[in-house]
Amino acid sequence: MNNILAVMMATGVMLSGQATAADKSAATFTSAQEARIGEVARDYLLAHPEILVEVSQKLQAQQEEEQQQAMTAAVIKNQAALLMDKGTPSYGPADAKVTVVEFFDYQCIYCAHLAPALEKVIKANPNVRFVFKEFPIFGQRWPASLKAAKTGLQIWKQKGADAYLQYHNAIYATGHNEGRLTDSDISKAASAVKFDASKAADVQDTLDAINTLAQQLGFGGTPALVVMPTTGAYANNVTVIPGFTSSAALQAAINKAAGAKE
Repeated sequence: MNNILAVMMATGVMLSGQATAADKSAATFTSAQEARIGEVARDYLLAHPEILVEVSQKLQAQQEEEQQQAMTAAVIKNQAALLMDKGTPSYGPADAKVTVVEFFDYQCIYCAHLAPALEKVIKANPNVRFVFKEFPIFGQRWPASLKAAKTGLQIWKQKGADAYLQYHNAIYATGHNEGRLTDSDISKAASAVKFDASKAADVQDTLDAINTLAQQLGFGGTPALVVMPTTGAYANNVTVIPGFTSSAALQAAINKAAGAKE
């Protein structure tokens, strides 16, 4: 790139083709100068294609950072929907200082891989509240996805937090995802917590609200996680993870939300 600049300086032209603040009298490029600049730039990039890779990587990083900032801002704006929806299952103390929110689908293979890590984090953090946003994005492809989500919400309403978490873990423990989860799997997990299907509540409104919230947050897939202080959340203590993660990364996010120093 320095070679390009050297050529341009030698010809007495500037990259912008317009006057700078230091020299407002500079003329724009002539057609010949523009053609020559194009030739020099093309030759240089052909000789150094790694520059294109570097530019592409920087652009991707910039786009990811902008996306992260947008999602974090949306999380802060939608704190009440994330933390205070009583129709959404949760586990842990109501007065917890930190909350972890997961959007998931029982048929999502990455959610299945995350489940043991999340279970480990839950056991290691008894003072943290965990919120489970049933987000069956594969419901149209695999009906069991939607049925498992509805059953989970109904168990939460009927039997409470302990029964819900037992059901939740039991579904993942089947190892059946990507279309392999069965009605029998769901019924067995529900029966284990003594769920009475004849008294099941209507949970469609909750599912619709979760879907709307996911769109507002910019979540197009699962898993997606938000780790934040239950009160006093702002950009620097909120972590948004739009994808698979590890138990170590989750723990670091919890420590960050709690105000612990690295």
